[in-house]
Amino acid sequence: MANGFASVPAERRFALVNATMPATLLDGAPDAPDPDGLVAADIVVADGKVERIAAAGSQSAVPRFDMRRGMVWPGFVDMHTHIDKAHIWPRKPNPDGTFPAALDAVADDRTRRWSAEDVRRRMDFSLRSAHAHGTTLLRTHIDSLPPQHRISWPVVAAMREKWAGRIDLQAVSLFPIDLFLDPGFAGEIVETVARHMGVLGAVTFMVPELDRALDLMMRAAAERGLDLDFHVDESADPAARSLRAIAEAAIRNRFPGRIVAGHCCSLARQEDSDAGATMDRVAEAGIAIVSLPLCNMYLQDRQGGRTPRWRGITLLHELRARGVSVAVASDNTRDPFYAYGDLDAVEVFREAVRIAHFDHPFGDWPQTVTRTPADVMRRPDRGRIATGLPADLVLFPARTWTELLSRPQADRTVLRSGRPIDTALPDFRELDDIMGTG
Repeated sequence: MANGFASVPAERRFALVNATMPATLLDGAPDAPDPDGLVAADIVVADGKVERIAAAGSQSAVPRFDMRRGMVWPGFVDMHTHIDKAHIWPRKPNPDGTFPAALDAVADDRTRRWSAEDVRRRMDFSLRSAHAHGTTLLRTHIDSLPPQHRISWPVVAAMREKWAGRIDLQAVSLFPIDLFLDPGFAGEIVETVARHMGVLGAVTFMVPELDRALDLMMRAAAERGLDLDFHVDESADPAARSLRAIAEAAIRNRFPGRIVAGHCCSLARQEDSDAGATMDRVAEAGIAIVSLPLCNMYLQDRQGGRTPRWRGITLLHELRARGVSVAVASDNTRDPFYAYGDLDAVEVFREAVRIAHFDHPFGDWPQTVTRTPADVMRRPDRGRIATGLPADLVLFPARTWTELLSRPQADRTVLRSGRPIDTALPDFRELDDIMGTG
């Protein structure tokens, strides 16, 4: 907390004055936004909650902190991560950066190393990083191939309890879709997910019995009141079209819950007419889409000695134009699927702006790491700034989009219930003993 924002008033009631906020993240803006979608306002905080949002410079009767036009965002929402496999890179790197090599490396490390204590250590390190960066709500996929589901899901429960009040943790099962055709496994994983208040999920492939597996999953999820979250078409192959199958299954089964489809890379490789028909069905089915721009740029179209020809992201602009909820998220962190990353939603948004052209105008795109994923995850109390909500805020010296997105914003201040937290990041050396390094 070495920056100037650490001197936020310590009183139970104070005001952040002359602040700049993305209007799309603010409920009840006092003035119209400027052409960049930014609005100036004062935020009165009392007893850890937002008491009032007022015109900029209007609050003079309470202790004040002058933001000097610096930005204020709500706490971030990271809806697609893999903190159970995070940070294994030092002991199990990807030899060539490709998707098949990542699968092999993770499978080997999981089989040999993923004890409950190993998973717990790496998950806790990951959550400490996300917390320091300003994330308040995080969803992680949990490798759930037998017997790993019996090891990792109790760790999820312990982490959720430990981190309550700092990061709200959701978890999703992850296994190949065809495993659900095994009644024994299907029953056990559904019971495991339900017992741990999770989300049912799988990786979809163009397997012969895909439709049957999807029908079985949707019926099981509906019976237990579970939502669904799939890894979908993480491929450059235009023939990878399981997204269409998921949409058709949701409509066919009249699935009552919420469905998320992650990645959907191959959609961008299909003919416009085919992709358009799929997106129409996605919109009809009410499926939300989350793109993982950092990881997919790393993995997709990677061939040694050849420059990649495409970005790996799905058709976010076209999906949003159809009314589909779209988000972006961190995905993997320092593991064979992505060698980098730190669960920093600012980095994710900054790079998504550059990769997917979330600008000119910025419009509602800031919702992709805040309001939209919060709503999809059934947490409308997250991802926005509104009267009565906790003052879980992130303060930036940056005053404009070009200032915010030109630097890492390492000097941000994170408020939880109106109080600054320690934003020092955990040292990677803490994991040396389980990495065999140091």
